[in-house]
Amino acid sequence: MKKKGYIITGIALAGAAVILVSGSLFKAKDKVTGKHQSVIVTRRDVNSYVLATGIIKPMVGAEVRVGSRISGIVKQLHVNIGNVVEKGQIIAEVDPAELQAKYNQAEAATDNARINCKYAQLDLDRQKPLFKQNLISQNQLDLASKAFEINNAQYKQAKANLTYAGVQLGYTQIVAPIAGVIATISTQEGETIAASFSAPTFMSIINLDRLEVWAYVDETDIGRIQVGHNATFTVDTYMDTDFEGTVTAIYPKAVIQDNVVNYIVTIKITDFKEKVLRPEMTTTLTIYLETREKVLTVPRMAVQRQNGVYMVAQIENGQPVQTPVKTGWSSNDYIEIRSGLQEGDEVLLNNINRR
Repeated sequence: MKKKGYIITGIALAGAAVILVSGSLFKAKDKVTGKHQSVIVTRRDVNSYVLATGIIKPMVGAEVRVGSRISGIVKQLHVNIGNVVEKGQIIAEVDPAELQAKYNQAEAATDNARINCKYAQLDLDRQKPLFKQNLISQNQLDLASKAFEINNAQYKQAKANLTYAGVQLGYTQIVAPIAGVIATISTQEGETIAASFSAPTFMSIINLDRLEVWAYVDETDIGRIQVGHNATFTVDTYMDTDFEGTVTAIYPKAVIQDNVVNYIVTIKITDFKEKVLRPEMTTTLTIYLETREKVLTVPRMAVQRQNGVYMVAQIENGQPVQTPVKTGWSSNDYIEIRSGLQEGDEVLLNNINRR
């Protein structure tokens, strides 16, 4: 009977061994399937960045609406949409007939005033020696001097009128105020324009070398972005090209769309990669914030937030224990651990209590 008891005990121990081995196998299987996959806390460089979408826009002064400062009939348009123009190039003309006539009148009036002024000068020059010889009175000399001053003033007025008429005549030739590409044309040849209260728009010109990106950044990320941060972006038409830029401004007013709060961050394009970008192209951006070197990190999946406290499932004696931690910078994959863990600690990658 005693020997039989040993046999039963041996069978029980063998069964327990089988159960332990089976448990180990199941645990290893769980680790492989990822249910309780763990990672080791290690040091690495954390490159923090923010992802956003945006739109290409002209910079201030890069898009100009060109209009006419005078009324008249459009005589000729020298450009079409898409044409490249240089600053000062004539792009349109207004019929100059009426203003040319006014200029001719002003020119004739100027010639007449010049002649009268010259005659008054000669008369005054003759009166002066006669006055010294007491051949004329002081009153006569004063009248000659007054006549010269009046005619001289009229001559100056006539020259000013001629200058003004010339300026007005010059407005019949409409020139490009900036270099760029013709974007729109709203006035055609033969149309009559009236510039009484506002300058009618002929066309708009865009300088494609002065573009920027308006990035729409979520309110949760806007606090980490600063002027001077570098960025890269892509557009749909050049998916294989990473364009480069620099953050130049952060708009203080929010843009709310579909109850989502975003802030506009303007990014100056510093490298066009020899490509042609155009306004209103949509972009996908990466704004690089800061690099923290050799800091303690765990994958973002290992950290959860409970009641305002960040927690990880630290493995102690083979069991997961919820441990509070203080976090720092983060990337899309890793997050910095400032306190609560040590290098070499083991934590669950998929926290089973994650909420």
